[in-house]
Amino acid sequence: MKLFYGEIAEQKVTINDEEQQHIVKVLRMKDGEDIHVTDGKGKLASGKLIIEGKKAGIEVSEIKENLPEFNPKLHIAIAPTKNIDRIEFFVEKAVEMGISEISIIITEKTERKNINIDKIRKQAVAASKQSLRFHFPVINDAVKLTDFLKGVNPENTFVAHCHENLERIGLKNIPSLEQITFLIGPEGDFSEKEIAFLAENKVRAVSLGNQRLRTETAGVFVAAWNYYNMI
Repeated sequence: MKLFYGEIAEQKVTINDEEQQHIVKVLRMKDGEDIHVTDGKGKLASGKLIIEGKKAGIEVSEIKENLPEFNPKLHIAIAPTKNIDRIEFFVEKAVEMGISEISIIITEKTERKNINIDKIRKQAVAASKQSLRFHFPVINDAVKLTDFLKGVNPENTFVAHCHENLERIGLKNIPSLEQITFLIGPEGDFSEKEIAFLAENKVRAVSLGNQRLRTETAGVFVAAWNYYNMI
């Protein structure tokens, strides 16, 4: 399936401008080829490609709506790494495994404060198309940890940290939930002050095993754990 991103309004389908350029200039697709377009919100249009100069369109033969979403829905709030490539790696792999939402959180030990969220959103769209997702994940703007916690439900929110002297439950002890939020800290982990603040907000701590995982590895691990629970 050749899947592209665009807008779908009733029977009118408009392929995204950047996608049109990719179809015409990079892929050099031909008029009449099979093509599929999703709006990233659960709709999928199928039909034949129409090439008009440098423009690409679709002659729609079928539109499917309300395609099923991933369940359970996973939201990972993760601190950015100093080397942004590592977070971009996490985003790509987590999107492929069905993550529903990603938030970038700024913590006390976060070294990188400036994040190109638009670039991350484009990577999420690319990974969604590659893995044939029809519901694209939400990529939120960067926010301070304290502000992020104002909008979470402690009943389905957990934090992964490496402080072995503090109580942590195992992943297998997390109850079955339709929605779940995981917080993952920066290089150097959350500070003790932040962990105490999380506990005050009734966010339960989770252990990801005996090994100390890098930030992006922990994110991928949680995404894979959730993906396994979808199967």
